Amino acid sequence: MKSPEQLSREILHDAVKHDATDIHFSPEDIEVPIYFRINGYRWFYQRITIQEYQTLISYYKFSSGMDIAEKRLPQDGTLSFHQDQNAYYLRLSTLPLNDHESLAIRILPDHFLPTLDSLFLFNEQGQTLLNWIKQRAGIILFTGPTGSGKSSTMFALMQEAIKQFGYQAISLEDPIERRFDQILQVQVNENTGFNYDVGLKAALRHDPDIITVGEIRDELTASFAFRAALTGHLVLTTVHAKNAVGTLDRLKDMKVSSTDLSQTLIGIASQQLVILTDHAKNNRGQSRAAIAEILEGVQLQQAISGITLNNKSSFKSFDELSEMGINHGLIQNDSSSNIINISQGPGRLS
Repeated sequence: MKSPEQLSREILHDAVKHDATDIHFSPEDIEVPIYFRINGYRWFYQRITIQEYQTLISYYKFSSGMDIAEKRLPQDGTLSFHQDQNAYYLRLSTLPLNDHESLAIRILPDHFLPTLDSLFLFNEQGQTLLNWIKQRAGIILFTGPTGSGKSSTMFALMQEAIKQFGYQAISLEDPIERRFDQILQVQVNENTGFNYDVGLKAALRHDPDIITVGEIRDELTASFAFRAALTGHLVLTTVHAKNAVGTLDRLKDMKVSSTDLSQTLIGIASQQLVILTDHAKNNRGQSRAAIAEILEGVQLQQAISGITLNNKSSFKSFDELSEMGINHGLIQNDSSSNIINISQGPGRLS
């Protein structure tokens, strides 16, 4: 049987080789299937025995600062990994099951922070966000599914704010995924009582120009984030919602009033990642890019008031943006070809 160090290196090597963003270990009775998430899709990688997995998860828990003996509660940990002179940040999360624990690993390149120009398929969308940060107070919201690049967009915009305006910038994160120069990064820890609400109150005493909140999760955080914006701060944050208009419903469910939404919201960017055609990949040097439903100005105020946006407005839905990308030869049209088929046989990567 391979040592846990050797098995870990092989799995991580293959994951990085195939540009996987996540690794999933899903234990069964006697075997543990391992999956890679690539381009947003989950693909089977290989199986290991339950004995190999138990040794491997103990190795990961010890190396990432988790409690090896604790198997009844979920835990989080972090590791670093190096390959081909590149550094990667690994965020590990365990989840207790009936007889075992599952393990998920998020892989984050520590050496790469995309610019707004490279993030968005349509350059004008990145320019719109740059215009938003010229305002000194208000809230900019980013929404989208896990792995859609919300955090990358938020930090790219924050870096531009520092570069262009010399802002004092503070971020509240749970957990801190990567380190950035010139940003005061604060680790939120719900277990110790240092939640987003406590962190926001402390951050405001440091005279920030711009604050990022990793996620608005509840009424308390939503209320404080909007109060911070009303008192003259620029707040960047994320919310889990299906699309731009749905973000407003989500905030109203958290008891944010239409008046506060109208007075504080600068704009909403709800984004998804799309897979590029070979031509677009060659021109951009990347396989994916973001498209975003951009809600601002008159259309934003109409949506807050519950007015349905008509087809004549400047607002473009995901369907319309995808159609534009396909028509310009930028986005792959066939959904089946949007997946990199990594299988060369049962459970084997090519």
